[in-house]
This record gives sequence, structure tokens and C-alpha cells, in this order.
Amino acid sequence: MKKILVTGANSYVGKSLKNWLDQYPYAYSLDAISVRGEAWKEKSFSDYNIVFHVAGIAHVSSNPKMEEQYYKINRDLTVEVAEKAKNDGVKQFIFMSSIIVYGESSKESKVIDSKTQPNPSDFYGKSKLQAEEGISLLEDEKFKVVIIRPPMIYGKDSKGNYPKLAKVARKLPIFPNVDNQRSILHINNLSEFIRLMIEHEERGLFFPQNNEYVKTSDIVKTISEVHGKKIRLIRTFNPILIPLVGKIKIFNKVFGNLVYEMKISDYKKNYRVHDFKSSIEETELGSSKK
Repeated sequence: MKKILVTGANSYVGKSLKNWLDQYPYAYSLDAISVRGEAWKEKSFSDYNIVFHVAGIAHVSSNPKMEEQYYKINRDLTVEVAEKAKNDGVKQFIFMSSIIVYGESSKESKVIDSKTQPNPSDFYGKSKLQAEEGISLLEDEKFKVVIIRPPMIYGKDSKGNYPKLAKVARKLPIFPNVDNQRSILHINNLSEFIRLMIEHEERGLFFPQNNEYVKTSDIVKTISEVHGKKIRLIRTFNPILIPLVGKIKIFNKVFGNLVYEMKISDYKKNYRVHDFKSSIEETELGSSKK
């Protein structure tokens, strides 16, 4: 049995992973701890094979007063937890980074491949990238480091942009039909991917995503259809909206382009347990885990 410690007791990803691994009660056991304050430092990690570090500030803030806090939590705490894990004999450290290390989405097509260099545009992205660099220095033959850079994660009870889009889909009769492209990742696909990282004792940098790109209007339309409603996609406002993408943050978030090249997201085992349509059904209506 592989024993996993999640740092971030209230983490959406951590809780979701526990629910996913409950399908394999004889293969994995999972505990979660809070790393707020200093008490966690007194806990021994020596009973665990894997530390999955998801604690951190997840949202993007432009408030300059928050910058120091981002580096303290997203970078310094990550390295500190990894150092403790290594010193306590943990064999594998898995870190949740973000596609945001490549910068914001953009008006133009933005395809990230294996040669694309990180170029974070804010202190959220910079703190994540510096955390990656710090924990990578700790890696050796006995301490494997996995860094995951997911795109937008969504699923039942998720936070961030998806719930806002879902609210729009359930209420509005029309929505702009803008031809953007996004990589996204359903929480069950992510959870299965993490399970495979653990099962195969991986190390390295990974870029999981769903098996298809989507445009924002298709997300909204599919959510609407799942609830038995019809939303009309229109291009009437595109001449106004499209020039604002890349200039105004909210429009960039909603209608910008940001995708991983598909082949860098492939893995030797299939982790995509949901296609796009079934992932929206699972998110909005709930269903069995597989």
C-alpha cells in the first residue's frame, strides 16, 4: 500500500484526490494536514511514501500588498515542506504548479510546447515557477520530484472561473461566440493522472489536459444544454469584444487563447476518464466516478 500525505487539508484538489483513491482502498491510504502556522513541522513524514503538496494561494491577485505573501506561501513554504519530506525519507514529492508560469492567455493563438520557456507575468506565476526551481534542486536518486502544470481545473464544487461561467450558462439567453481555444482539465482526469504518477513512481515535469481543446462559448453552451436549457451563441458583439482581449483582464480570462500542444500531455497510460461532454455532465449533475 502506498501512503500519501496531502499538505493542504482544505484543498479542492486534495479532497478530490482522496475521493478518487477511495476506489482503491487496498492500494492507497491518504492523510491530509494543514501547513498553516508552525505545528506541521512537528509531524513526522517518515510514515509516508509520497507527499502531495497543494497548499498555497490559488487565486491571482494584482494587489501589490499581496506580493510578499505569495512568495512566502507559494515559494518558501513549498521548498520548506519539500526539504522536510526529503529529510524524513519520503520517496516522492508531487507539486501542483500551474500553466500560469507561461504567462496570461492572449488574443493571438498561444500554443505551449516542450520548447516553450516559462514567462510568468505576475507574482502568482513567478512564485510558482520559483517554487519549482527550489524543489528541483532537492531531487536525487532517493527523492523523486514531480511538477504538474495544469491548465484550468474544473469539476463539481470547483472554484475559480468555471462556476462563474456555469452561472452565466444557467441564466443568460445569449452569449458571445468567440473562436478562442483553451486547454482545460477535469478534476477526475487530474485525480487519475496523479494516481498514475504515484503508481508508476514518476519524476519530472508534466502537462495534463483533457483530450480536446474548447472555446469558452462551447463550455457555456454545453452547461446550458446539460440543464435542459438553450443559450444562443451570437457574434454581434465580437467587433467590440475581440479588440479588448489582451487589453482588459476579464476579457482576456474569458476569451483569450492558451493551450498545451496535445502531444506533451500524453502519458503511457490513459488518465482521461472523461471526455468534455461527460465531464460537464459529471460536474453539473453528478455521476459515478468512472
